[in-house]
Amino acid sequence: MTAGSRRIAHLDMDAFYASVELLRYPELRGQAVVIGGGRAAAPETLPDGSRRFARLRDYAGRGVVTTSTYEARALGVFSAMGMMKAAQLAPDAVLLPTDFDSYRHYSRLFKTAVAAFTAQIEDRGIDEIYIDLTEIAGASPDIAARIKRAVHAATGLTCSICVAPNKLLAKIGSELDKPDGLTLLTPADIPLRIWPLSVRKVNGIGPKASEKLAGLGILTVGDLAAADAGLLQTHFGRSYSGWLVEAAQGRDDRPVVVSSEPKSMSRETTFERDLHPKGDRPALSAAFTALCVRLADDLRRKGYVGQTIGLKLRFDDFRTVTRDVTLLAPIGDAAGIRHAATECLKRIPLTRRLRLLGVRASSLTRADEAHAGHRPVQGELSFAPGAGDADGADGAGDAGEAGHADGAGDAVLPGDPD
Repeated sequence: MTAGSRRIAHLDMDAFYASVELLRYPELRGQAVVIGGGRAAAPETLPDGSRRFARLRDYAGRGVVTTSTYEARALGVFSAMGMMKAAQLAPDAVLLPTDFDSYRHYSRLFKTAVAAFTAQIEDRGIDEIYIDLTEIAGASPDIAARIKRAVHAATGLTCSICVAPNKLLAKIGSELDKPDGLTLLTPADIPLRIWPLSVRKVNGIGPKASEKLAGLGILTVGDLAAADAGLLQTHFGRSYSGWLVEAAQGRDDRPVVVSSEPKSMSRETTFERDLHPKGDRPALSAAFTALCVRLADDLRRKGYVGQTIGLKLRFDDFRTVTRDVTLLAPIGDAAGIRHAATECLKRIPLTRRLRLLGVRASSLTRADEAHAGHRPVQGELSFAPGAGDADGADGAGDAGEAGHADGAGDAVLPGDPD
């Protein structure tokens, strides 16, 4: 079957986390709402049964926005924005805490609804999937409309779907008519609907590449389609420049991958204030243990063990350091993860306050295919300056506390960027 005869859909839930919260608090519909506050942002139930909501103007801390309603986005508040900056843009916006258990529940509901149509589904995270509709009888608009109705019936939420010849176009197209969109794209639509878009709209062109393209005068997908292939190869290398040329023309032969394995899982937290390695040792130790327990729970829930355990620290000067250790056998228990991460910690001099702490498990295998190593519970974490090299890669900004599963599956994501 040729790529041109395929019918690939990308389904993206609309402002997913925020929409789930509006099911719980329907009185907030039509208002600017920001998700990402801590427990202190939980609504207060008044004696008359009404609710008092926290406002963004009262927030104090260094958290970031997980997601926001479209009304808040109209005020300039988007995912991954610092909460204090968001408060300047939308001080009267309602602030709600995140509830990942609820988001996972609704994620399972919508995916189950889609699975009634076909098993040809590629899970791309908590709020989006690819669907291969090629073998489903019926016209594409009718099938997509039926799927949208099924998702709404199962969840009470809306989604946006694009049906296109490939994954690249379907992904771009699902953003074109949000919210509650149903979009059809064919190769003939590329000049009118795709080429006017910013190059950043192409999945796979990140901030650094788009900045480099802008330096060459390439701002839109159309500019990229008209660019000289030799110029692109000079600046981006043979492989990536070749992909850029194909992407600009809307060509993509990737299949819908029905089953795949996650590459890693991680948990991290950004502290409300910078913590001192010695003076705040109890708080750091408790946070460290909690992260290891949560990571172990993630591994157990998904049925994996990891052989490489990593540690991530971000200091008060925003320098990020990562260390990892590969074990003789894979593990999945919290004590083993904590022990291995502590070994990583010994290789990092702790001479500055900490703003972020994270743990990670990679080199994953199925738990039923490997014997997880068990280690005794370790003592208190020693937050004292140790030997080791401290230079690490600079990390990206964080979204408060989140769990990450790099790969397929209903990963708990920092935020839904739609």
